[in-house]
Amino acid sequence: MIIKLKRLLLIFIYICIIPCTVLADDIQEETELTNAEIQETLEISSNNKDILKDINSRAYIVIDRNSNRILCGKNEFEKRKMASTTKIMTATVVIENSNLSDTVEISKKAANTGGSTLGIKTGDKITIKDLVYGLMLRSGNDCAVALAEYTGGSIEGFAELMNQKACELGLENTHFETPHGLDSENHYTTAYELAILSNYAMNNKTFAQIVGTKNYTININGYPRNINNTNELLGNLNGIYGIKTGFTNGANRCLVTCCKRNNMDIICVVLGADTKNYRTKDSIKLIEYVFKYFEPVNIEEKMKEEFLKWKNKNQNEFSIIKGKTNNIELEMEELEYSTIPILKKQISNIDISVECENKLYAPLIKNAKIGNITLKINEEIIAKANILNKNQIEKKSPYDYLLLFFKNYKTYFNKLCF
Repeated sequence: MIIKLKRLLLIFIYICIIPCTVLADDIQEETELTNAEIQETLEISSNNKDILKDINSRAYIVIDRNSNRILCGKNEFEKRKMASTTKIMTATVVIENSNLSDTVEISKKAANTGGSTLGIKTGDKITIKDLVYGLMLRSGNDCAVALAEYTGGSIEGFAELMNQKACELGLENTHFETPHGLDSENHYTTAYELAILSNYAMNNKTFAQIVGTKNYTININGYPRNINNTNELLGNLNGIYGIKTGFTNGANRCLVTCCKRNNMDIICVVLGADTKNYRTKDSIKLIEYVFKYFEPVNIEEKMKEEFLKWKNKNQNEFSIIKGKTNNIELEMEELEYSTIPILKKQISNIDISVECENKLYAPLIKNAKIGNITLKINEEIIAKANILNKNQIEKKSPYDYLLLFFKNYKTYFNKLCF
């Protein structure tokens, strides 16, 4: 009896001292915000001018999807654990490198993965597409491992593919070790780079469709099963259309959100919130702040208007040294994006300047860059475009100079005679 009690005591002590199980989003140990609480948060956001000071999350960022311009942020370049928001990269790599219609058999390793799971078992048969839905809607770590084994051959092989993609996207402060995001020392990102990755991922129609789905029916071994999205804002806040939740003990609560209203399309990232309610409220506050205080401005239109004024004033001031003609035809290069959100109080501070050489040397190739036009707000460069010459201008040859000499000589002789 004493031996049994000792064994039980040892088991109890062991359970107490081992690290806590890494929780994930489908474990609902916290209640969702009610519609009334969401409305209350919206009202607070609407009336609080200093709303950014009332954010619980350790790091956050909101970017404009059109231009990747940062609209607001805190500790947005600080390396942090990312929890299940990792699966944004996992799904991206799988979609780009796999056949979604393929069916796989679940391995023992995948089935025994801890944390948030879809609940698939060893030997289950399921399509890659349904695994991706299980990955993104239910945050299934078991789905993540199954997809990694299928696409990369192993977790290590898949991590290499993830890091290759990160390198391709210029994510210098992001590194992946796993496809699910359970806490690991060398598994990290920043709020900024997670936003850039998310923007890239959302440009894929398949990815966007999956993360924008509230409910979906998958099939395991031919039997249907309905699953729901863990994203608490999807379907509950105006304009939300994705993308991913996250939670581990090391990362705390994380949420990446896409929101589009009228001509503004943004991505909001919150990392390290203390609770699920905080991450929801923080996301709402940041989203509402941006849509209240920013206004979409057609900067390309403004720059073209200023360019035309400058062109009309300076068109005849150009000279092409050694050129066969002086036929300059100027145009402003198209911007990569035409409209960006700008703080309403800063719109009046927009300053547009033109820099251009008026003495040029032939030959000039078609569409040669001869200057630039820049839009700034309080000395911050918002956009810059080249000024191009549409016409090709050839350099004078010795024959051209000879013709010019005889032409001038003939003119001079005629003046003498008459």
